[in-house]
Amino acid sequence: MKSRLATLLTSTLVFSASVLGAATPASAADTPGQPGKYNAITDVADIQVGQVQSTRAPYLTGTTVVYAPKMAVTAVDQRGGAPATKETDLLNPLNSNPGANAVMLGGSSMYGLSASDGIIRWLEERGQGIKVGTGVAPIVPAADIFDLGRGGDFKARTTPEWGYLAADAANPGPVAQGVVGGGTGARVGGLKGGVGTASVSLGNGIVVGAIVVVNAVGSPVDPRDCSLLAARFELRNEFRGLKTPKADECRPPAAAAAEQSMNTTIAVVATNAPLEKAAAARMASNSHDGMARAISPIHTLADGDTVFAMSTGTGTPLRVNNPADFGPLFQIYNAAADTLSRAIGHAVLEAATVEASKSYCDRYPSACADVSKDKQGKAPEVTRESVADAAAKLANLPALPSGKPAGDDRDHPARLNGAAPAATTSDGSATPVAFHKTGSSGSIGSGLLVANGLLAAGLVGAFLIRRRRASR
Repeated sequence: MKSRLATLLTSTLVFSASVLGAATPASAADTPGQPGKYNAITDVADIQVGQVQSTRAPYLTGTTVVYAPKMAVTAVDQRGGAPATKETDLLNPLNSNPGANAVMLGGSSMYGLSASDGIIRWLEERGQGIKVGTGVAPIVPAADIFDLGRGGDFKARTTPEWGYLAADAANPGPVAQGVVGGGTGARVGGLKGGVGTASVSLGNGIVVGAIVVVNAVGSPVDPRDCSLLAARFELRNEFRGLKTPKADECRPPAAAAAEQSMNTTIAVVATNAPLEKAAAARMASNSHDGMARAISPIHTLADGDTVFAMSTGTGTPLRVNNPADFGPLFQIYNAAADTLSRAIGHAVLEAATVEASKSYCDRYPSACADVSKDKQGKAPEVTRESVADAAAKLANLPALPSGKPAGDDRDHPARLNGAAPAATTSDGSATPVAFHKTGSSGSIGSGLLVANGLLAAGLVGAFLIRRRRASR
């Protein structure tokens, strides 16, 4: 399918000398208007991606990490009506935080946000983060999709161990797409969703990339002919022979009622051009246009659509209030939006059918008759052994002073609040974590008894004081 971008980018994207000198060198082939070496966000220098997931019962979820080893200027724009996010206020240009060490795009909704704790610990082990006192404070904003009970058990969720494992899998190479990482349990408009990525070179060493987890209420399919909405943005035959489906196949599926109530599409766009924080915020904002071009409807009250923007460039940053920077910024922003559209296309195209959730290619076989699956990148499955190894590393904290005999770890930080190691199944996958029950004999029950006793004593005391004053 023909791209409207190739000629435009090749002829018009010319950057000023200030941008050229400040950009971090591209990690991909520098062919203006074309995808980078991997056609992935990792084509942006100093960006790595790590992903893990479990597709074995009772799980169907995972975690994706976008890692910036040198920290990146980072911003966010959130437009859906039902977000599950963490640490996004830090990214406001009015706030002092300079950027992020990593961004997490995960599954398991609000429960899965805890997976970012494992990423933070992984970064801390490597001394990465803002220097605070004698330690560091890693900055890891996060957004999750709702995938609970959509192929896996509702209580089969990601945990800090998953985030740790995803961070440990981060690398600057090819990126796995489809039913992997944070997109493992994703659905979109009645079809199987997933993870997708893409990149484009703007020339002179500048690269823009995107990675997305597609889990929208809306559809990625054009209702007129059932073609992928994102296909119109294709560069260099990246969809590998994708066609418009035959007319007799064109019966767009309706999203199930459950899908229409809780969804989200979350993404990261990145560039190696140096941006100030406000310019990165505008990049995130403009990139939502890329969602709107590839999914319809978008930004509904039932979606939590969120886009993070990262800049790894060094030197004098491009600024939104400097007219001399407008040209380069326009080009970067437009490229980010179109690249996000293309990443959405890859997510849908690379997704595989899981149970009742049919993939686009299985729904419209004539469209994909000549398309081969993308074999790039790997995303390891979470296993009993990998979870146990990560749990041991996460539990490696100084013991709290307690005066208890050696070996008594009841007050160890890993044991506080009733926490316990995750259980596992015989097939090697982690099982849902059981909730810690409390009652009259538990910590919460005991606390309530004490509180009630103190309240009763206070009321009796107040009554006696009033009687004494009345008798005078």
